[in-house]
Amino acid sequence: MIDLDYGLLPAETEDHFLGLEHAQLVGTEALLTTRDNIEAVIEAKAMMCVHGPAGSGKTMSVNSALRHLAPENTYRLELRAGPTPRDIRHGLFKALGLPGEPPTRPIEFDNLLKDALAEEFRILVCDEAQWMKKTSFEYWRHLWDDKRTDIAVIFAGGDGCYKVLKREPMLASRIYLWQEFTRMSRAEVLATIPAFHPVWAQTDTALIDAIDKQAAHGSFRNWANVTAHILTGMKKKKLKKVDEELVHWVYSKIGGM
Repeated sequence: MIDLDYGLLPAETEDHFLGLEHAQLVGTEALLTTRDNIEAVIEAKAMMCVHGPAGSGKTMSVNSALRHLAPENTYRLELRAGPTPRDIRHGLFKALGLPGEPPTRPIEFDNLLKDALAEEFRILVCDEAQWMKKTSFEYWRHLWDDKRTDIAVIFAGGDGCYKVLKREPMLASRIYLWQEFTRMSRAEVLATIPAFHPVWAQTDTALIDAIDKQAAHGSFRNWANVTAHILTGMKKKKLKKVDEELVHWVYSKIGGM
């Protein structure tokens, strides 16, 4: 069976950890900067590296920007467990929806992909890029360097991808834009979280601040996890508002974060 959704941008509801219902995309500085940077990368048909700690909103921001800028031209790959050039070839074959069976010989496979990538401009997104090693990044460079291909490439991943790219001048010199994500500051948390989900809109800011210090630590993913448990607790305890007793009940569920 062919997976017709493979390679496409996910629905906006899938961006939030745990598929958190009623979670909102908040126009943070990082989100707006990502949109500006990706617009520049598309215009230059270049390569970009988006990097930072897990849960800091990298994938969400990249997906949001591309939905706005180029939803029809974006092809997304998520390659885990130390992907090799062979894995990238097969991932692109599937993402591009190429017909027939993948070639068995690398040279033939590369020519097929280059021909396909010459047909029209495409943005290729490699998510979870921290799993890749030098040889895999080199393969992306090989595709981008080819005069036939018409592509922009966006790497999104943890600090691992940044370190690999930065220590290889041949690769680093081809990255047009670098964008580092960090965890939200206290001020950003207090400005963002009440807009992130309705449950926090009427919550005392001191309690939000305390939750961030003790459990969420400026991470969108952690906040989504806390929020999911808060909603479960409110339903079980028939509460209308977040209070300290409920928050401590949540802490008993999540352990150290």
